[in-house]
Amino acid sequence: MTDAGLTPDETTRSRGRPREFDMDAALDSALRVFSERGYHATSISDLTEAMGLASGSIYKAFKDKRGVFLAAFGRYRQLGRRRLEAMIASAATGREKVFQMVMYYTELSYGDAGRKGCLVVGGANDFALLDEETAAHVATAFAADEKLMADLIRTGQADGTIPQTVDADAAALAFLCLTKGLRVIGKTGRTRQEMMSAAEAAMKLVS
Repeated sequence: MTDAGLTPDETTRSRGRPREFDMDAALDSALRVFSERGYHATSISDLTEAMGLASGSIYKAFKDKRGVFLAAFGRYRQLGRRRLEAMIASAATGREKVFQMVMYYTELSYGDAGRKGCLVVGGANDFALLDEETAAHVATAFAADEKLMADLIRTGQADGTIPQTVDADAAALAFLCLTKGLRVIGKTGRTRQEMMSAAEAAMKLVS
């Protein structure tokens, strides 16, 4: 027992009690606000309302709004990558894997999901010139998607489902532009049929 009448474990907990909120749930709420409104239009009061936290709790856990954004951005990328990789893994050929990657972004680009927007694309707009460190996180996310697409195209070339004449790197960049563009256009209320038509047209890049 300590001189305060507590065991060592109890003393440790009293000095550094765990946060009394669900971090993942709080970040999920934050990323929805950032995706819909953008970084600069989101206020601390917007975040406290969405996350169900007092401003003091937000400052203690994240320091400032930028800290909340970076934490939400990391979770957004982690969850999205997990879903994307699951869709790709379900496809048998390289061409089908490319299509699944395109479809991943297509399905997020209409209806309610489309209007909510994309945290990565929004971050590119908000931080390109204003915050080099945060812009670097966005650039890394773009580069990872571009590399994955190039790898999938080369997989298709290796299994014969994508022509060898396709420039994998150039096509991957074109797909990156298209899929991120879908997320921007999706905020304007386009229909699923319109977005599916765009996805099907995009597949001509690997024909």
